[in-house]
Amino acid sequence: MKLDSKIPEGHISQKWTDYKDHLKLVAPNNRPKIDIIVVGTGLAGASAAASFAEMGYNVKAFCYQDSPRRAHSIAAQGGINAAKNYQNDGDSTFRLFYDTIKGGDYRAREANVHRLAEVSGNIIDQCVAQGVPFARDYGGMLDNRSFGGTQVQRTFYAAGQTGQQLLLGAYSSLSRQIGLGKIEMYNRHEMLELVKVDGKARGIIARNLITGELERHSAHAVIIATGGYGNVYFLSTNAMGSNVTAGWKIHKQGALFANPCYVQIHPTCIPVHGTNQSKLTLMSESLRNSGRIWVPKKKEDSEAIRAGKLKPVQIAEEDRDYYLERKYPAFGNLVPRDVASRAGKEVCDEGRGIEANDTNEGVYLDFATEIQSKGRQTAYAKGNHNPSQEEILSLGKKWLEEKYGNLFTMYQKITDENPYETPMKIYPAVHYTMGGVWVDYNLQSTIPGCFVAGEANFSDHGANRLGASALMQGLADGYFVLPYTVSNYLADDIRTGKISTDLPEFVAAENSVKEQINKFLSNNGTKTVDHFHKRLGLIMWNKVGMGRNEKGLTEAITEIAALKEEFYKDVYVPGSSDELNPELEKALRVADFIELGQLMAMDALQRKESCGGHFREEYQDSEGETLRDDENFSFVGAWENKGYDVTKSELHKEELKYEFIKIAARNYK
Repeated sequence: MKLDSKIPEGHISQKWTDYKDHLKLVAPNNRPKIDIIVVGTGLAGASAAASFAEMGYNVKAFCYQDSPRRAHSIAAQGGINAAKNYQNDGDSTFRLFYDTIKGGDYRAREANVHRLAEVSGNIIDQCVAQGVPFARDYGGMLDNRSFGGTQVQRTFYAAGQTGQQLLLGAYSSLSRQIGLGKIEMYNRHEMLELVKVDGKARGIIARNLITGELERHSAHAVIIATGGYGNVYFLSTNAMGSNVTAGWKIHKQGALFANPCYVQIHPTCIPVHGTNQSKLTLMSESLRNSGRIWVPKKKEDSEAIRAGKLKPVQIAEEDRDYYLERKYPAFGNLVPRDVASRAGKEVCDEGRGIEANDTNEGVYLDFATEIQSKGRQTAYAKGNHNPSQEEILSLGKKWLEEKYGNLFTMYQKITDENPYETPMKIYPAVHYTMGGVWVDYNLQSTIPGCFVAGEANFSDHGANRLGASALMQGLADGYFVLPYTVSNYLADDIRTGKISTDLPEFVAAENSVKEQINKFLSNNGTKTVDHFHKRLGLIMWNKVGMGRNEKGLTEAITEIAALKEEFYKDVYVPGSSDELNPELEKALRVADFIELGQLMAMDALQRKESCGGHFREEYQDSEGETLRDDENFSFVGAWENKGYDVTKSELHKEELKYEFIKIAARNYK
């Protein structure tokens, strides 16, 4: 299969705005005849649905939550990137483009990334117009801060709740169109199958999660905007309900799944506390602007801290190892996430972790230096040029509270420790997935009429996503890409007319879903769904996690295959199909996670190099950094499903060609 990304001639030198003006579009008076289904109403889905409705299409939007406002996009805390150069520090469209390609370890498609950088500024204008309360500086201009992987300030933010505020903006647009009758909103509905008619995506089978009823919905195009698959690890920063089912269903219908092994481990999460924990909590990467990450230099000091005999504030400055500043002086604590995460694992593997959990894994994020610095600056600005230490501490803490107050409050409520007084405890955790459904330049999958947006696709981040770029991609896809590319596709459907849900393809798809549901409910198993999900998570974290090797990956493939067989034989799902049944929901989702986990291990095994979030222990340089193999692995690995046995999946390669970026070893020193 030849992967055609449908990139226009001169895809970078020619502006995206010029290219989109030449797309075929559907005239407004013809659009009411055309239906679009949007699955997922996070930032990408909500913005796309609102845009389509404003253009005159009939839109059906689906989310499994009780409201689009509960989409996981709200969990993005730190900010959204845009190349506006408000700080006059040398930022530009090209620099954002370059930083994103470099941050992704030269494994992203050049054209898509440049388009993302081009439209980034429009996103901020759109959100300001919607009333998103971005932080502002003393002069009233929108404020910016730095994020990992960059040396400029391009991140727009709203305290530590940027995702929530952006989603509220998109949700307001969505709600307006619902109120006008242009969008039908289906809350508490989950897509369980894609329906293809004559090879094109023409609808979905959805389950009403309240009544259990299976529903058929037809459309001329289907948009999948359902987020990432981090919960394959069980413990992650994702919402408990986040899943891969929609993406996996279209994969099994013929859509290729690209780069599944590219998983981002976020460096600043609250460490695991115990074996019964079911969720991890993210502390925003924005905190690395002000906090310094360290562990004790002496192993015995770490042991004393874990035993409760020593407090971090008792460790003298000369006995602290600010390891990111030591190893990466040019970027310090602002190195990309994959680099910071591996460095944290390295010092904990040496026995210098500070958290008293089962694995002794944890490091400190310390704000004492920032409190002193900002306290003195604030005092000076107030005319106090010789402040007391008490005044410095008070003013410094107040400055931090204004910047990060809600994050500090959240941390204190979870850990019962005051981060203003004692350093935060953090450790890497699964956060974001760069892999996803393969799409072309128009964000269309290998199934005609099935488009994929946001984190659900693979297209923009390569092997590692830079912080604050997830919100940027979601809104870029929803507001500034899909409205043009989907319209281009639908221009040929003006005379198609309404698609009947009585077609044999809809009947067959619904029967397939019923069969799977009945199989789970009639299974005389003895173990819960969570039992199998936790076991899958342990395999994935230990063998397909931060550090990977050939032996572990080979074992993971075999172990997951055995787990899959046991799951179908011994899982117990109580209740019935015609009621609210959370265990049934989880069973359907975990079935997909198990198959995905096996494909992730296979993808990691074939990629015999280290790049970004994919770290093969056999492929590292003398200093423990990633060792890419650009000659043999500069490609997108897109997998084609071949049936029940995931190991039979076929790998297709899309060669990555760089015309405007010079490939080099990634260096943050």
